[in-house]
Amino acid sequence: MKVLGTRRHPDEAVGPGALAVTVAGVRAAYGRIEVLHGVDLAVPAGSVFALLGPNGAGKSTLLAVVRGQLRPTHGTVTVGDLDVTRTPTERLARAGLCAIPEGRAVFPNLTVRENLRVWTYRGGVSMADVEAATYERFPRLAERRRQLAGTLSGGEQQMLAISRALVGSPRVLLLDELSMGLAPLVVAELYELVASLASTGMTVLLVEQFVTTALAVATRAAIMVHGRIVREGPPADVGDAALGAYLS
Repeated sequence: MKVLGTRRHPDEAVGPGALAVTVAGVRAAYGRIEVLHGVDLAVPAGSVFALLGPNGAGKSTLLAVVRGQLRPTHGTVTVGDLDVTRTPTERLARAGLCAIPEGRAVFPNLTVRENLRVWTYRGGVSMADVEAATYERFPRLAERRRQLAGTLSGGEQQMLAISRALVGSPRVLLLDELSMGLAPLVVAELYELVASLASTGMTVLLVEQFVTTALAVATRAAIMVHGRIVREGPPADVGDAALGAYLS
């Protein structure tokens, strides 16, 4: 059986010190309201990097900038050697950037199987391979393949959304609030998958409100408050500071 989502891109640097995502001096705004105030961030290749902070800190805005959805007013973002700020969003996907936004972004009026067929439209992968990879990772989805995605549980919808990352073997996977609205056991299952994907060489940059959950799988973490990175380092060094940021 061919299992997708486990190969490295041939142009991906994975040596010691290689960076998958570099954010340099990024400022971003919605209209006249600036949300990001000169953010610098370096995400090592092959890491699980947790971006933590309270609501309104600018975490999701930063992910929107990294995936090319929001253009910064100043600064640059690079994924590998690709300048995101100068690249059309469709090319970013072909270059190995995959984003699972908050809200899961599945097609609710299509069945599970029809959603999986959509994942094949990028080309280079067969429906049989997509189904094999998805159902091996998520046997529950195999049982619900004819069910409308909008009638799945929240956890099952998140599984379906993540299955898109198994199709294109992305270099960088962006996850926004993976645990939102889900039961703790489901969250634990999904984060086990995140760790498994990272073990194949995929870089995962995730935004998460639940500190303990995120730090359990992270290899590096940063805290964002009021549109600025205030702390960055190994999870053991960031944990207490992150809890303090939520209380400040």
